[in-house]
Amino acid sequence: MAFTKVCGVDDVWEGEMQSFQVNGKEVLLVCNDGGEIKAFQGICPHQDIPLIDGKFDGKKIICKAHLWQFDAGTGKGINPSNCKLAEYPVQIDGDDVLIDTTSVEPLFAQA
Repeated sequence: MAFTKVCGVDDVWEGEMQSFQVNGKEVLLVCNDGGEIKAFQGICPHQDIPLIDGKFDGKKIICKAHLWQFDAGTGKGINPSNCKLAEYPVQIDGDDVLIDTTSVEPLFAQA
């Protein structure tokens, strides 16, 4: 695995999300209720809309375009349930948040 530093742990607070370009991929970093940091593809698999433009309530990521919803703990689709966000491995090293994008491809072309 090739982890890349994207930010510090203090840059994404509980209940917040941030977007980063990591190795040419749009990555959405979320800090779930409870403080767990997760990384997902930053583009909605429906119609390529940046998820950072949507909403995050600490549990769900909601795309602004058609209100598709994703579980912020797993990336699994809530509405609709037949979709999913690709998840990138996250590693916390001291105060740094690192992400590995090398072995994961974003999921697209969902209807």
